[in-house]
Amino acid sequence: MDTRTKMSQATMTEPKSQRTRTPETGAILVTGAGGEMGHTLLAMLAAAHHGAREIIAMDLRELPKESASHVSQSYSGDVSDAAFIESIGLKHEVAEVWHLAALLSTRGEKSPELALKVNVMGSANLLKLAADSAARRGAGVKFMFPSTIAIYGVPTLDAKRAAGRVTEDQCLEPITMYGVNKRAVEEMGRYYARHYRLLAADRMDCAVDFRSIRFPGIISADTVPTGGTSDYGPEMLHSAAQGKPYACFVRPDARIPFMTMPDAVRSLMELAEAPREKLSRLVYNVSAFAPSAAEIADKVREFFPKAEITYAPTVERQKIVDSWPEDCDDSAARRDWGWKPDHGFHDAFAKYLVPKIKARYGC
Repeated sequence: MDTRTKMSQATMTEPKSQRTRTPETGAILVTGAGGEMGHTLLAMLAAAHHGAREIIAMDLRELPKESASHVSQSYSGDVSDAAFIESIGLKHEVAEVWHLAALLSTRGEKSPELALKVNVMGSANLLKLAADSAARRGAGVKFMFPSTIAIYGVPTLDAKRAAGRVTEDQCLEPITMYGVNKRAVEEMGRYYARHYRLLAADRMDCAVDFRSIRFPGIISADTVPTGGTSDYGPEMLHSAAQGKPYACFVRPDARIPFMTMPDAVRSLMELAEAPREKLSRLVYNVSAFAPSAAEIADKVREFFPKAEITYAPTVERQKIVDSWPEDCDDSAARRDWGWKPDHGFHDAFAKYLVPKIKARYGC
């Protein structure tokens, strides 16, 4: 969700139905529910729980009708509004938080102080909600957090090529506010999971079950790219489907990992379902394929032979992409909870992206 601070007053949509809530079947809260990941996640959560769990959604704006059909109650408001977040926690017995709301990388560089307020302080508000809810319930609250490849910072292009696939513990010097914010929340999550209120006499162990995935670039067939730093791949595809020329804002040799939106949301679902004792980490890499910009262009031309793709790198965006690793080592996720993508590079296009995008544009 590309969050703005225009709302100080929260608004609420009435629940579709009243559901009995117990400590074993507490509510699921999804922030940033109106974003492209939230759209997919709400549908998957609804399908997984079949109405047995109360699903609460929040976003700055009212949810689209399709997304709203999957939730029992929705709120409009700002995650950085501490009083608003506290009020949600007091109204519902929250057992899980899926915190998707964020100010994304491109806008974060234009408004870094706003990004800090939304991404860090907003996350702090949600972590406190989770801890407070755990204290009231007498049981831990699961906290799912999508992190990002932007938390990495490789100092030079030569170092990037030498590093190859990086692990979760390498190259942690992000150069964007978005990356700095996400890294800060990972550390806050570690604190809440392992050390929260360390000196308190009534301290509850593991009040917040924090679990996070560092996502690569995510490509969705259901939404139009909005100018994000990794959007050059989907922008090529959407432009080709519309018969429009496209000037790529990175060099042809630029390389970072990608995955499809269904795989991304499924990875969060699988991590959420994994037994805590099987997990060796709080934060995991996942990856699927890592093509260069030129390889993406070639793949687009396989399906749209008339695609006109040229290169016009912008210095600032190229610098950001160059600071991200060529690929991420996701062996820990594969070992601990059986992660495996459904879509490799070719299948992502042939079975997911191209059919849906052709249907969108009537190709």
